Amino acid sequence: MGRILAIDYGTKRVGLAVTDPLQLIATPLETIHSQELLAYVKAYHQREPLAALVVGMPRTLLNEDTNVTSAVVGLIRTLRRELPELPLHEIDERYTSRMAQAAMLSGGLSKKDRRDKATIDRVSATLILQSFLESR
Repeated sequence: MGRILAIDYGTKRVGLAVTDPLQLIATPLETIHSQELLAYVKAYHQREPLAALVVGMPRTLLNEDTNVTSAVVGLIRTLRRELPELPLHEIDERYTSRMAQAAMLSGGLSKKDRRDKATIDRVSATLILQSFLESR
């Protein structure tokens, strides 16, 4: 069984999270620049075969598109074209940044670490992946 990789896409940074090989536990992986994403995912897939990808779909509280939604739709199209063998799942990512902040606060992270947007992106990707695992 391969790992599942989750993507919290932003126009500048992308938070990544991954499961263990048994697909039970979601853990933060890395935060990378958005332009490096496709090359990173391909290289990771060669090193550590993936079973699926999960992409957070940004929506407003009223379930409308955000200013990033069209970029995520383009990313999904690119991932499906470049990695057709991998199932790709979209997950509603509303509230993940707020939940990430709360999780970091309850986890005892310092104020400085909680302000680090790269950390927030990784934790958000982990929450997206955990939500996907629980929905199966």
